[in-house]
Amino acid sequence: MLKNLPMTPETLINWSWSEIEPYYQELESRSITAENVEAWLADWSSVGERIEELYARLAVGTSVNTADKQAEERMNKFLDGIFRNVMDAEQKLKQKLLASQLEPKGFEIPLRNMRSEADLFRADNLPLLSEQQKLSIAFDKIYGAQTVNWEGEEVTLTRLAMNFQQPDRARREKAWKLKASRQLADVEAINDLWVKFMNVRGRIARNTGKSSYREYIWQQKLRFDYTPDDCKSFAAAIEQVVVPAATRIYEKRKQALGLDSLRPWDLVDGWYSRPSHPVGTPSLKPFASIDELKQGVSTIFHKVDPVLGGYFDTLLAEGLTDLANRKNKAPGAYCTSYTSIRKPFVFVNAVGIHEDVMTTLHESGHAFHVFETAAIPYVQQLNVPMEFAEVASMGMELLASPYLAKQNGGFYSESEAARARIEHLEGMLLFWPFMAVVDSFQQWVYENLAAGTDPLACNAKWGELWDRFLPGVDWSGLEEIKETGWHRKLHIHQVPFYYVEYGLAQLGAVQVFGNALKDQAGAVANYRKALSLGGTVTLPQLFATAGAKFAFDSAILKTAVGLMESVIGELKARIV
Repeated sequence: MLKNLPMTPETLINWSWSEIEPYYQELESRSITAENVEAWLADWSSVGERIEELYARLAVGTSVNTADKQAEERMNKFLDGIFRNVMDAEQKLKQKLLASQLEPKGFEIPLRNMRSEADLFRADNLPLLSEQQKLSIAFDKIYGAQTVNWEGEEVTLTRLAMNFQQPDRARREKAWKLKASRQLADVEAINDLWVKFMNVRGRIARNTGKSSYREYIWQQKLRFDYTPDDCKSFAAAIEQVVVPAATRIYEKRKQALGLDSLRPWDLVDGWYSRPSHPVGTPSLKPFASIDELKQGVSTIFHKVDPVLGGYFDTLLAEGLTDLANRKNKAPGAYCTSYTSIRKPFVFVNAVGIHEDVMTTLHESGHAFHVFETAAIPYVQQLNVPMEFAEVASMGMELLASPYLAKQNGGFYSESEAARARIEHLEGMLLFWPFMAVVDSFQQWVYENLAAGTDPLACNAKWGELWDRFLPGVDWSGLEEIKETGWHRKLHIHQVPFYYVEYGLAQLGAVQVFGNALKDQAGAVANYRKALSLGGTVTLPQLFATAGAKFAFDSAILKTAVGLMESVIGELKARIV
Protein backbone atom coordinates (compact mmCIF):
# COMPACT_ATOMS: atom_id res chain seq x y z
CA MET A 1 0.00 0.00 0.00
CA LEU A 2 1.27 3.45 -0.91
CA LYS A 3 2.22 5.67 2.02
CA ASN A 4 2.06 9.40 2.78
CA LEU A 5 -0.60 10.25 0.23
CA PRO A 6 -2.29 13.63 0.85
CA MET A 7 -5.20 13.19 3.23
CA THR A 8 -6.62 16.73 3.48
CA PRO A 9 -7.70 19.35 0.92
CA GLU A 10 -5.00 21.69 2.22
CA THR A 11 -2.19 19.23 1.52
CA LEU A 12 -3.75 18.00 -1.72
CA ILE A 13 -4.12 21.42 -3.33
CA ASN A 14 -0.39 22.08 -2.92
CA TRP A 15 0.67 18.72 -4.34
CA SER A 16 3.51 19.09 -6.84
CA TRP A 17 4.71 16.82 -9.63
CA SER A 18 7.93 16.11 -7.74
CA GLU A 19 5.79 14.66 -4.93
CA ILE A 20 3.46 12.79 -7.29
CA GLU A 21 6.01 11.24 -9.63
CA PRO A 22 7.48 8.69 -7.16
CA TYR A 23 4.08 7.04 -6.75
CA TYR A 24 3.76 6.49 -10.48
CA GLN A 25 7.33 5.25 -10.69
CA GLU A 26 6.68 2.72 -7.94
CA LEU A 27 3.49 1.49 -9.63
CA GLU A 28 5.23 1.21 -12.99
CA SER A 29 8.14 -0.76 -11.54
CA ARG A 30 5.98 -3.19 -9.58
CA SER A 31 5.23 -6.52 -11.25
CA ILE A 32 1.55 -7.46 -11.39
CA THR A 33 0.11 -10.95 -11.25
CA ALA A 34 -3.30 -12.52 -10.82
CA GLU A 35 -2.61 -12.66 -7.09
CA ASN A 36 -1.69 -9.00 -6.55
CA VAL A 37 -3.50 -7.18 -9.36
CA GLU A 38 -6.34 -6.02 -7.10
CA ALA A 39 -3.88 -4.51 -4.60
CA TRP A 40 -2.03 -2.84 -7.47
CA LEU A 41 -5.30 -1.43 -8.83
CA ALA A 42 -6.20 -0.14 -5.37
CA ASP A 43 -2.91 1.75 -5.14
CA TRP A 44 -3.26 3.11 -8.66
CA SER A 45 -6.78 4.21 -7.82
CA SER A 46 -5.56 5.94 -4.64
CA VAL A 47 -3.24 8.13 -6.69
CA GLY A 48 -5.67 8.67 -9.57
CA GLU A 49 -8.57 9.72 -7.40
CA ARG A 50 -6.41 12.34 -5.68
CA ILE A 51 -5.29 13.72 -9.03
CA GLU A 52 -8.93 13.99 -10.09
CA GLU A 53 -9.83 15.70 -6.82
CA LEU A 54 -6.90 18.08 -7.13
CA TYR A 55 -8.09 19.15 -10.57
CA ALA A 56 -11.69 19.45 -9.35
CA ARG A 57 -10.72 21.67 -6.43
CA LEU A 58 -8.57 23.88 -8.67
CA ALA A 59 -11.41 24.17 -11.20
CA VAL A 60 -13.84 25.10 -8.43
CA GLY A 61 -11.39 27.76 -7.29
CA THR A 62 -11.33 29.40 -10.73
CA SER A 63 -15.11 29.31 -11.17
CA VAL A 64 -16.25 30.56 -7.75
CA ASN A 65 -14.17 33.69 -8.38
CA THR A 66 -13.04 34.33 -11.94
CA ALA A 67 -11.05 37.34 -10.71
CA ASP A 68 -8.99 35.26 -8.26
CA LYS A 69 -5.50 35.52 -9.70
CA GLN A 70 -4.05 33.02 -7.24
CA ALA A 71 -6.65 30.41 -8.20
CA GLU A 72 -5.90 31.01 -11.88
CA GLU A 73 -2.16 30.68 -11.22
CA ARG A 74 -2.72 27.40 -9.35
CA MET A 75 -4.73 26.03 -12.26
CA ASN A 76 -2.13 27.12 -14.81
CA LYS A 77 0.61 25.58 -12.68
CA PHE A 78 -1.34 22.32 -12.64
CA LEU A 79 -1.95 22.41 -16.38
CA ASP A 80 1.66 23.23 -17.20
CA GLY A 81 3.50 21.25 -14.53
CA ILE A 82 1.29 18.32 -13.54
CA PHE A 83 -1.43 17.60 -16.10
CA ARG A 84 0.71 16.51 -19.02
CA ASN A 85 3.03 14.49 -16.75
CA VAL A 86 0.09 12.72 -15.14
CA MET A 87 -1.44 11.92 -18.51
CA ASP A 88 1.84 10.40 -19.63
CA ALA A 89 2.24 8.42 -16.39
CA GLU A 90 -1.37 7.21 -16.51
CA GLN A 91 -0.85 6.04 -20.06
CA LYS A 92 2.13 3.92 -19.00
CA LEU A 93 0.10 2.24 -16.26
CA LYS A 94 -2.77 1.56 -18.67
CA GLN A 95 -0.33 -0.03 -21.08
CA LYS A 96 1.19 -2.07 -18.25
CA LEU A 97 -2.20 -3.45 -17.22
CA LEU A 98 -3.23 -4.17 -20.80
CA ALA A 99 0.07 -5.92 -21.49
CA SER A 100 -0.51 -8.18 -18.49
CA GLN A 101 -3.70 -9.49 -20.17
CA LEU A 102 -5.24 -9.76 -16.70
CA GLU A 103 -8.97 -9.05 -16.43
CA PRO A 104 -9.92 -8.37 -12.81
CA LYS A 105 -13.53 -9.01 -11.88
CA GLY A 106 -15.75 -5.99 -12.48
CA PHE A 107 -13.09 -4.32 -14.58
CA GLU A 108 -14.37 -5.34 -18.01
CA ILE A 109 -15.74 -1.92 -18.98
CA PRO A 110 -12.72 0.03 -17.67
CA LEU A 111 -10.46 -2.31 -19.67
CA ARG A 112 -12.52 -1.68 -22.78
CA ASN A 113 -12.17 2.04 -22.16
CA MET A 114 -8.43 1.77 -21.55
CA ARG A 115 -7.86 -0.06 -24.82
CA SER A 116 -9.61 2.77 -26.63
CA GLU A 117 -7.76 5.46 -24.68
CA ALA A 118 -4.40 3.74 -25.23
CA ASP A 119 -5.06 3.70 -28.95
CA LEU A 120 -5.87 7.43 -28.88
CA PHE A 121 -3.06 8.64 -26.65
CA ARG A 122 -0.33 10.81 -28.16
CA ALA A 123 2.29 12.61 -26.04
CA ASP A 124 2.28 15.44 -28.60
CA ASN A 125 -1.33 16.20 -27.64
CA LEU A 126 -0.62 16.84 -23.96
CA PRO A 127 0.43 20.49 -24.40
CA LEU A 128 -2.48 21.00 -26.83
CA LEU A 129 -4.98 19.67 -24.30
CA SER A 130 -3.49 22.02 -21.74
CA GLU A 131 -3.78 24.90 -24.20
CA GLN A 132 -7.41 24.00 -24.87
CA GLN A 133 -8.15 24.19 -21.15
CA LYS A 134 -6.57 27.64 -20.94
CA LEU A 135 -8.80 28.81 -23.79
CA SER A 136 -11.76 27.49 -21.83
CA ILE A 137 -10.73 29.56 -18.81
CA ALA A 138 -10.42 32.61 -21.08
CA PHE A 139 -13.99 31.97 -22.31
CA ASP A 140 -15.24 31.93 -18.69
CA LYS A 141 -13.41 35.17 -17.94
CA ILE A 142 -15.15 36.95 -20.82
CA TYR A 143 -18.61 35.94 -19.66
CA GLY A 144 -17.81 36.18 -15.96
CA ALA A 145 -16.90 39.86 -16.40
CA GLN A 146 -20.12 40.83 -18.21
CA THR A 147 -22.28 43.24 -16.23
CA VAL A 148 -24.67 46.06 -17.14
CA ASN A 149 -26.10 49.12 -15.46
CA TRP A 150 -29.75 48.45 -14.73
CA GLU A 151 -31.74 51.19 -13.03
CA GLY A 152 -28.64 52.73 -11.50
CA GLU A 153 -27.10 49.48 -10.28
CA GLU A 154 -24.36 47.28 -11.74
CA VAL A 155 -25.80 43.77 -12.11
CA THR A 156 -24.70 40.49 -13.64
CA LEU A 157 -26.48 39.29 -16.77
CA THR A 158 -27.90 36.40 -14.76
CA ARG A 159 -29.51 38.83 -12.33
CA LEU A 160 -30.69 41.04 -15.19
CA ALA A 161 -32.42 38.00 -16.70
CA MET A 162 -34.83 37.95 -13.74
CA ASN A 163 -36.64 40.74 -15.59
CA PHE A 164 -37.46 38.36 -18.43
CA GLN A 165 -40.26 37.03 -16.22
CA GLN A 166 -41.88 40.42 -15.60
CA PRO A 167 -45.48 40.77 -16.84
CA ASP A 168 -44.62 44.23 -18.26
CA ARG A 169 -43.71 43.45 -21.88
CA ALA A 170 -41.83 46.72 -22.41
CA ARG A 171 -39.67 45.99 -19.36
CA ARG A 172 -38.93 42.49 -20.61
CA GLU A 173 -37.91 43.85 -23.99
CA LYS A 174 -35.67 46.52 -22.45
CA ALA A 175 -33.86 43.98 -20.24
CA TRP A 176 -33.56 41.41 -23.03
CA LYS A 177 -32.07 43.91 -25.47
CA LEU A 178 -29.68 45.27 -22.82
CA LYS A 179 -28.37 41.76 -22.15
CA ALA A 180 -28.03 41.05 -25.86
CA SER A 181 -26.23 44.34 -26.44
CA ARG A 182 -23.69 43.58 -23.73
CA GLN A 183 -23.06 40.12 -25.14
CA LEU A 184 -22.63 41.46 -28.66
CA ALA A 185 -19.89 43.73 -27.35
CA ASP A 186 -17.73 40.62 -26.91
CA VAL A 187 -18.43 39.11 -30.34
CA GLU A 188 -14.93 39.70 -31.64
CA ALA A 189 -13.29 38.32 -28.50
CA ILE A 190 -15.38 35.14 -28.74
CA ASN A 191 -14.71 34.83 -32.47
CA ASP A 192 -10.97 35.10 -31.86
CA LEU A 193 -11.15 32.40 -29.19
CA TRP A 194 -13.19 30.19 -31.52
CA VAL A 195 -10.54 30.24 -34.23
CA LYS A 196 -7.94 29.29 -31.62
CA PHE A 197 -10.16 26.48 -30.30
CA MET A 198 -10.65 25.10 -33.79
CA ASN A 199 -6.96 25.25 -34.68
CA VAL A 200 -5.97 23.43 -31.50
CA ARG A 201 -8.63 20.77 -32.07
CA GLY A 202 -7.56 20.26 -35.65
CA ARG A 203 -3.99 19.66 -34.51
CA ILE A 204 -5.18 17.22 -31.82
CA ALA A 205 -7.09 15.19 -34.41
CA ARG A 206 -4.21 15.15 -36.88
CA ASN A 207 -1.77 13.99 -34.21
CA THR A 208 -3.94 10.92 -33.63
CA GLY A 209 -4.37 10.16 -37.31
CA LYS A 210 -8.09 10.83 -37.22
CA SER A 211 -9.92 12.16 -40.23
CA SER A 212 -11.67 14.80 -38.12
CA TYR A 213 -11.92 16.12 -34.59
CA ARG A 214 -15.35 14.48 -34.41
CA GLU A 215 -13.80 11.06 -34.99
CA TYR A 216 -11.27 11.84 -32.27
CA ILE A 217 -13.87 13.07 -29.78
CA TRP A 218 -16.17 10.09 -30.42
CA GLN A 219 -13.41 7.77 -29.32
CA GLN A 220 -12.24 10.11 -26.56
CA LYS A 221 -15.79 10.19 -25.16
CA LEU A 222 -15.91 6.38 -25.34
CA ARG A 223 -19.08 6.34 -27.41
CA PHE A 224 -19.34 2.64 -28.18
CA ASP A 225 -23.12 2.41 -28.34
CA TYR A 226 -24.09 4.99 -30.99
CA THR A 227 -22.67 6.88 -33.96
CA PRO A 228 -22.84 10.37 -35.52
CA ASP A 229 -25.40 8.97 -37.94
CA ASP A 230 -27.54 7.93 -34.96
CA CYS A 231 -27.40 11.54 -33.78
CA LYS A 232 -28.61 12.69 -37.17
CA SER A 233 -31.45 10.15 -37.00
CA PHE A 234 -32.33 11.47 -33.55
CA ALA A 235 -32.44 15.03 -34.89
CA ALA A 236 -34.69 13.91 -37.76
CA ALA A 237 -37.03 12.18 -35.29
CA ILE A 238 -37.14 15.34 -33.19
CA GLU A 239 -38.01 17.38 -36.27
CA GLN A 240 -40.79 14.93 -37.10
CA VAL A 241 -42.27 14.36 -33.63
CA VAL A 242 -41.26 17.14 -31.27
CA VAL A 243 -41.11 20.28 -33.42
CA PRO A 244 -44.90 20.15 -34.05
CA ALA A 245 -45.52 19.81 -30.29
CA ALA A 246 -43.16 22.72 -29.63
CA THR A 247 -44.88 24.84 -32.27
CA ARG A 248 -48.23 24.20 -30.58
CA ILE A 249 -46.77 25.57 -27.33
CA TYR A 250 -45.55 28.72 -29.06
CA GLU A 251 -48.90 29.23 -30.75
CA LYS A 252 -50.78 28.95 -27.44
CA ARG A 253 -48.39 31.44 -25.90
CA LYS A 254 -48.94 33.89 -28.73
CA GLN A 255 -52.72 33.58 -28.44
CA ALA A 256 -52.63 33.96 -24.68
CA LEU A 257 -50.66 37.19 -25.01
CA GLY A 258 -52.94 38.45 -27.78
CA LEU A 259 -49.98 39.02 -30.09
CA ASP A 260 -49.61 38.90 -33.84
CA SER A 261 -46.13 37.47 -33.40
CA LEU A 262 -44.11 36.04 -30.54
CA ARG A 263 -40.82 37.81 -29.83
CA PRO A 264 -37.83 36.47 -27.83
CA TRP A 265 -38.65 38.66 -24.82
CA ASP A 266 -42.07 37.00 -24.65
CA LEU A 267 -40.24 33.90 -23.44
CA VAL A 268 -38.33 33.15 -20.27
CA ASP A 269 -35.14 32.51 -22.21
CA GLY A 270 -34.90 33.53 -25.84
CA TRP A 271 -31.96 31.22 -26.48
CA TYR A 272 -34.02 28.09 -26.38
CA SER A 273 -37.36 29.76 -26.10
CA ARG A 274 -39.10 28.32 -23.10
CA PRO A 275 -42.56 29.84 -22.52
CA SER A 276 -42.86 32.49 -19.84
CA HIS A 277 -45.37 32.39 -16.99
CA PRO A 278 -49.10 32.56 -17.82
CA VAL A 279 -50.51 35.89 -18.86
CA GLY A 280 -51.70 38.07 -16.02
CA THR A 281 -49.92 36.12 -13.29
CA PRO A 282 -46.82 37.18 -11.39
CA SER A 283 -43.58 35.30 -11.95
CA LEU A 284 -42.83 32.55 -9.47
CA LYS A 285 -40.70 33.67 -6.53
CA PRO A 286 -39.78 30.50 -4.70
CA PHE A 287 -37.30 31.92 -2.20
CA ALA A 288 -35.89 35.19 -0.92
CA SER A 289 -32.63 33.80 0.45
CA ILE A 290 -30.23 30.97 -0.27
CA ASP A 291 -31.09 29.45 3.11
CA GLU A 292 -34.73 29.19 1.99
CA LEU A 293 -33.61 27.49 -1.21
CA LYS A 294 -31.54 24.98 0.75
CA GLN A 295 -34.33 24.21 3.22
CA GLY A 296 -36.98 23.79 0.56
CA VAL A 297 -34.87 21.54 -1.64
CA SER A 298 -33.86 19.44 1.37
CA THR A 299 -37.50 18.88 2.29
CA ILE A 300 -38.36 17.90 -1.27
CA PHE A 301 -35.56 15.34 -1.44
CA HIS A 302 -36.64 13.78 1.84
CA LYS A 303 -40.10 13.33 0.26
CA VAL A 304 -38.61 11.65 -2.80
CA ASP A 305 -36.45 9.31 -0.73
CA PRO A 306 -35.03 9.63 2.82
CA VAL A 307 -31.58 8.48 1.73
CA LEU A 308 -31.41 11.07 -1.03
CA GLY A 309 -32.57 13.72 1.44
CA GLY A 310 -29.74 12.70 3.73
CA TYR A 311 -27.25 13.05 0.90
CA PHE A 312 -28.35 16.63 0.28
CA ASP A 313 -28.15 17.48 3.98
CA THR A 314 -24.55 16.22 3.94
CA LEU A 315 -23.75 18.64 1.12
CA LEU A 316 -25.08 21.52 3.18
CA ALA A 317 -23.48 20.44 6.46
CA GLU A 318 -20.05 19.98 4.90
CA GLY A 319 -19.99 23.18 2.82
CA LEU A 320 -20.11 21.32 -0.47
CA THR A 321 -22.32 23.85 -2.26
CA ASP A 322 -21.96 27.35 -3.74
CA LEU A 323 -25.44 28.37 -4.82
CA ALA A 324 -25.65 32.19 -4.92
CA ASN A 325 -25.00 34.31 -8.02
CA ARG A 326 -22.51 37.18 -7.73
CA LYS A 327 -20.10 39.23 -9.79
CA ASN A 328 -16.94 37.42 -10.93
CA LYS A 329 -18.53 34.03 -10.52
CA ALA A 330 -18.38 31.82 -13.62
CA PRO A 331 -21.71 31.39 -15.44
CA GLY A 332 -23.81 28.26 -15.40
CA ALA A 333 -24.07 25.40 -12.96
CA TYR A 334 -22.29 22.10 -12.43
CA CYS A 335 -21.57 19.27 -10.06
CA THR A 336 -18.04 17.97 -9.70
CA SER A 337 -16.61 15.18 -7.60
CA TYR A 338 -13.95 15.29 -4.91
CA THR A 339 -13.06 11.77 -5.81
CA SER A 340 -10.72 10.71 -3.02
CA ILE A 341 -13.36 11.47 -0.40
CA ARG A 342 -16.21 10.35 -2.70
CA LYS A 343 -18.11 13.58 -2.10
CA PRO A 344 -19.63 15.98 -4.66
CA PHE A 345 -19.54 19.77 -4.93
CA VAL A 346 -22.57 21.60 -6.34
CA PHE A 347 -22.22 24.99 -8.10
CA VAL A 348 -25.28 27.10 -9.03
CA ASN A 349 -25.96 30.78 -9.82
CA ALA A 350 -29.23 31.29 -7.92
CA VAL A 351 -30.98 34.67 -7.91
CA GLY A 352 -34.45 33.76 -6.61
CA ILE A 353 -36.33 32.39 -9.62
CA HIS A 354 -37.95 29.05 -10.31
CA GLU A 355 -35.15 28.02 -12.64
CA ASP A 356 -32.81 28.11 -9.64
CA VAL A 357 -34.90 25.48 -7.91
CA MET A 358 -34.84 23.23 -10.95
CA THR A 359 -31.11 23.75 -11.47
CA THR A 360 -30.43 22.82 -7.85
CA LEU A 361 -32.55 19.69 -8.22
CA HIS A 362 -30.68 18.88 -11.44
CA GLU A 363 -27.17 19.29 -10.07
CA SER A 364 -28.14 17.44 -6.91
CA GLY A 365 -29.09 14.49 -9.09
CA HIS A 366 -25.46 14.44 -10.24
CA ALA A 367 -24.39 14.73 -6.61
CA PHE A 368 -26.52 11.70 -5.70
CA HIS A 369 -24.71 9.78 -8.42
CA VAL A 370 -21.42 10.51 -6.63
CA PHE A 371 -22.84 9.37 -3.31
CA GLU A 372 -24.35 6.19 -4.76
CA THR A 373 -21.03 5.13 -6.32
CA ALA A 374 -19.02 5.68 -3.13
CA ALA A 375 -18.65 1.93 -2.53
CA ILE A 376 -17.11 1.26 -5.96
CA PRO A 377 -13.48 0.33 -5.26
CA TYR A 378 -11.54 1.75 -8.22
CA VAL A 379 -11.60 5.24 -9.65
CA GLN A 380 -11.49 3.76 -13.16
CA GLN A 381 -14.93 2.23 -12.51
CA LEU A 382 -16.45 5.65 -11.85
CA ASN A 383 -16.34 6.74 -15.49
CA VAL A 384 -20.08 6.95 -16.22
CA PRO A 385 -21.23 7.73 -19.77
CA MET A 386 -22.60 11.26 -19.86
CA GLU A 387 -25.70 9.97 -21.64
CA PHE A 388 -26.60 8.24 -18.39
CA ALA A 389 -25.04 10.73 -15.99
CA GLU A 390 -27.64 13.20 -17.23
CA VAL A 391 -30.43 10.70 -16.56
CA ALA A 392 -29.38 11.02 -12.91
CA SER A 393 -29.91 14.79 -13.01
CA MET A 394 -32.88 15.11 -15.37
CA GLY A 395 -34.56 12.14 -13.76
CA MET A 396 -34.27 13.83 -10.37
CA GLU A 397 -35.94 16.98 -11.69
CA LEU A 398 -38.97 14.89 -12.65
CA LEU A 399 -38.97 12.63 -9.59
CA ALA A 400 -38.91 15.70 -7.34
CA SER A 401 -41.53 17.71 -9.25
CA PRO A 402 -44.63 16.30 -7.45
CA TYR A 403 -43.29 17.78 -4.19
CA LEU A 404 -42.90 21.42 -5.27
CA ALA A 405 -46.05 22.53 -3.44
CA LYS A 406 -45.79 23.96 0.09
CA GLN A 407 -48.14 21.30 1.42
CA ASN A 408 -45.36 18.85 0.54
CA GLY A 409 -42.67 21.06 2.02
CA GLY A 410 -41.82 22.81 -1.25
CA PHE A 411 -42.06 26.39 -2.43
CA TYR A 412 -45.48 27.01 -3.98
CA SER A 413 -49.23 26.88 -3.66
CA GLU A 414 -50.90 23.95 -5.40
CA SER A 415 -51.77 26.19 -8.35
CA GLU A 416 -48.27 27.64 -8.54
CA ALA A 417 -46.73 24.16 -8.35
CA ALA A 418 -48.91 23.06 -11.26
CA ARG A 419 -47.73 26.10 -13.23
CA ALA A 420 -44.12 25.30 -12.41
CA ARG A 421 -44.48 21.69 -13.51
CA ILE A 422 -46.21 22.70 -16.75
CA GLU A 423 -43.40 25.17 -17.46
CA HIS A 424 -40.85 22.42 -16.78
CA LEU A 425 -42.51 19.84 -19.03
CA GLU A 426 -43.08 22.37 -21.79
CA GLY A 427 -39.47 23.46 -21.41
CA MET A 428 -38.37 19.85 -21.86
CA LEU A 429 -40.45 19.55 -25.02
CA LEU A 430 -38.89 22.76 -26.33
CA PHE A 431 -35.43 21.64 -25.30
CA TRP A 432 -35.26 18.72 -27.72
CA PRO A 433 -35.41 20.98 -30.80
CA PHE A 434 -32.83 23.30 -29.22
CA MET A 435 -30.59 20.33 -28.50
CA ALA A 436 -30.97 19.30 -32.13
CA VAL A 437 -29.76 22.76 -33.18
CA VAL A 438 -26.67 22.54 -30.95
CA ASP A 439 -25.75 18.99 -31.96
CA SER A 440 -26.50 19.50 -35.66
CA PHE A 441 -24.38 22.66 -35.58
CA GLN A 442 -21.45 20.77 -34.11
CA GLN A 443 -21.82 17.93 -36.59
CA TRP A 444 -21.64 20.53 -39.39
CA VAL A 445 -18.69 22.41 -37.83
CA TYR A 446 -16.43 19.38 -37.69
CA GLU A 447 -17.60 17.91 -41.01
CA ASN A 448 -16.77 21.22 -42.73
CA LEU A 449 -13.56 22.34 -41.06
CA ALA A 450 -12.85 25.43 -43.17
CA ALA A 451 -16.37 26.82 -42.86
CA GLY A 452 -16.60 25.66 -39.25
CA THR A 453 -13.55 27.74 -38.39
CA ASP A 454 -15.07 30.85 -39.99
CA PRO A 455 -17.28 32.65 -37.43
CA LEU A 456 -19.40 34.27 -40.16
CA ALA A 457 -20.15 30.89 -41.74
CA CYS A 458 -20.98 29.58 -38.26
CA ASN A 459 -23.42 32.44 -37.80
CA ALA A 460 -25.19 31.57 -41.05
CA LYS A 461 -25.42 27.86 -40.20
CA TRP A 462 -26.69 28.52 -36.69
CA GLY A 463 -29.39 30.81 -38.05
CA GLU A 464 -30.42 28.20 -40.63
CA LEU A 465 -30.69 25.46 -38.00
CA TRP A 466 -32.53 27.76 -35.61
CA ASP A 467 -35.19 28.51 -38.21
CA ARG A 468 -35.51 24.80 -39.03
CA PHE A 469 -35.96 23.46 -35.50
CA LEU A 470 -37.36 26.48 -33.64
CA PRO A 471 -40.10 28.08 -35.75
CA GLY A 472 -42.81 30.08 -34.07
CA VAL A 473 -40.74 32.98 -32.67
CA ASP A 474 -40.23 36.21 -34.62
CA TRP A 475 -36.57 37.31 -34.70
CA SER A 476 -36.98 39.97 -37.41
CA GLY A 477 -34.57 42.84 -36.81
CA LEU A 478 -32.61 40.67 -34.37
CA GLU A 479 -30.74 38.55 -36.87
CA GLU A 480 -27.26 39.25 -35.49
CA ILE A 481 -28.36 38.28 -32.00
CA LYS A 482 -30.00 35.10 -33.28
CA GLU A 483 -27.10 34.07 -35.49
CA THR A 484 -24.51 34.56 -32.74
CA GLY A 485 -26.50 32.35 -30.37
CA TRP A 486 -23.79 29.71 -30.69
CA HIS A 487 -21.47 32.11 -28.85
CA ARG A 488 -23.58 31.68 -25.75
CA LYS A 489 -23.64 27.90 -25.59
CA LEU A 490 -20.58 27.19 -23.49
CA HIS A 491 -20.70 23.49 -24.42
CA ILE A 492 -19.86 24.32 -28.04
CA HIS A 493 -16.72 26.12 -26.95
CA GLN A 494 -15.59 24.33 -23.81
CA VAL A 495 -16.84 20.74 -24.13
CA PRO A 496 -17.52 20.06 -27.84
CA PHE A 497 -20.07 17.37 -28.67
CA TYR A 498 -21.22 17.31 -25.05
CA TYR A 499 -24.86 18.15 -25.76
CA VAL A 500 -26.63 15.29 -27.49
CA GLU A 501 -26.19 13.51 -24.15
CA TYR A 502 -28.82 15.83 -22.70
CA GLY A 503 -31.34 14.92 -25.38
CA LEU A 504 -30.75 11.20 -25.02
CA ALA A 505 -30.76 11.42 -21.24
CA GLN A 506 -33.98 13.42 -21.24
CA LEU A 507 -35.63 10.62 -23.15
CA GLY A 508 -34.41 8.21 -20.47
CA ALA A 509 -35.53 10.54 -17.67
CA VAL A 510 -39.06 10.79 -19.10
CA GLN A 511 -39.23 7.00 -19.09
CA VAL A 512 -38.15 6.92 -15.42
CA PHE A 513 -40.82 9.54 -14.70
CA GLY A 514 -43.45 7.46 -16.49
CA ASN A 515 -42.50 4.50 -14.29
CA ALA A 516 -42.78 6.69 -11.18
CA LEU A 517 -46.34 7.69 -12.09
CA LYS A 518 -47.23 3.99 -11.77
CA ASP A 519 -44.90 3.02 -8.90
CA GLN A 520 -42.94 5.87 -7.33
CA ALA A 521 -41.01 3.80 -4.81
CA GLY A 522 -40.09 1.17 -7.38
CA ALA A 523 -38.96 3.78 -9.91
CA VAL A 524 -36.73 5.50 -7.32
CA ALA A 525 -35.27 2.15 -6.26
CA ASN A 526 -34.40 1.31 -9.89
CA TYR A 527 -33.00 4.80 -10.38
CA ARG A 528 -30.71 4.46 -7.36
CA LYS A 529 -29.67 0.94 -8.36
CA ALA A 530 -28.64 2.16 -11.80
CA LEU A 531 -26.70 5.06 -10.27
CA SER A 532 -24.83 2.69 -7.96
CA LEU A 533 -23.42 0.74 -10.93
CA GLY A 534 -21.18 3.66 -11.90
CA GLY A 535 -19.29 2.74 -15.06
CA THR A 536 -19.20 -1.02 -14.55
CA VAL A 537 -21.76 -1.93 -17.24
CA THR A 538 -22.64 -0.69 -20.74
CA LEU A 539 -24.78 2.34 -21.51
CA PRO A 540 -27.81 0.30 -22.64
CA GLN A 541 -27.52 -1.77 -19.45
CA LEU A 542 -27.54 1.37 -17.30
CA PHE A 543 -30.71 2.56 -19.01
CA ALA A 544 -32.31 -0.87 -18.63
CA THR A 545 -31.48 -1.03 -14.92
CA ALA A 546 -33.17 2.34 -14.47
CA GLY A 547 -36.24 0.98 -16.27
CA ALA A 548 -35.66 2.78 -19.58
CA LYS A 549 -34.65 2.00 -23.15
CA PHE A 550 -31.66 3.58 -24.86
CA ALA A 551 -33.03 4.61 -28.26
CA PHE A 552 -33.12 7.29 -30.98
CA ASP A 553 -36.27 6.54 -32.94
CA SER A 554 -39.49 8.45 -33.49
CA ALA A 555 -41.62 5.71 -31.88
CA ILE A 556 -40.14 6.13 -28.41
CA LEU A 557 -40.24 9.91 -28.81
CA LYS A 558 -43.95 9.71 -29.64
CA THR A 559 -44.59 7.77 -26.44
CA ALA A 560 -42.59 10.29 -24.39
CA VAL A 561 -44.26 13.32 -25.95
CA GLY A 562 -47.68 11.75 -25.47
CA LEU A 563 -46.98 11.14 -21.77
CA MET A 564 -45.72 14.69 -21.24
CA GLU A 565 -48.66 16.31 -23.01
CA SER A 566 -51.06 14.14 -21.00
CA VAL A 567 -49.52 15.22 -17.68
CA ILE A 568 -49.57 18.85 -18.81
CA GLY A 569 -53.29 18.50 -19.48
CA GLU A 570 -53.91 17.08 -15.99
CA LEU A 571 -51.88 19.84 -14.34
CA LYS A 572 -53.76 22.60 -16.13
CA ALA A 573 -56.91 21.50 -14.29
CA ARG A 574 -55.20 22.40 -10.97
CA ILE A 575 -54.51 26.01 -11.89
CA VAL A 576 -56.87 28.55 -10.34
